[in-house]
Amino acid sequence: MAKNKKIIPMACDHAGYELKKKIKEYLESKGFEIKDFGTYSEESCDYPDYAHQVGNAINKGEYEKGIVICGSGNGVQMTVNKYPHVRCALCWIPEISHLARQHNDANILSMPARFISEELAIQIVEEFLNTPFEGGRHQRRVEKINKLIQ
Repeated sequence: MAKNKKIIPMACDHAGYELKKKIKEYLESKGFEIKDFGTYSEESCDYPDYAHQVGNAINKGEYEKGIVICGSGNGVQMTVNKYPHVRCALCWIPEISHLARQHNDANILSMPARFISEELAIQIVEEFLNTPFEGGRHQRRVEKINKLIQ
């Protein structure tokens, strides 16, 4: 399946639900379509059930970039980074998001809902979606990420 740049897959757990809703609304207002893998409420749930769906879709090349959110951002990030073609970055400020794209070619953004504001999250998402991968010396480094497990 060809990657669709205008469709963003998203997933969250209960702690990330409200922030996911706000980010989803923002992105839709900018012309993006969201593939929402859940969760769909603040009822307690297990983050891997939702994060795996985004990780799998990115890994298979169905989408170019995705977003996952949980309380700390760590659980969902650890889950999606199990997939060999996923490079998920945990970002809490826009500069980290910028560098994750520019230097690491991150294809999934993880955010810590309990530690960032909605406004900051939107800035982080903007950096993630609008920063190109620089390539060059960084390409060589990115290629080495999965080298030992192949």
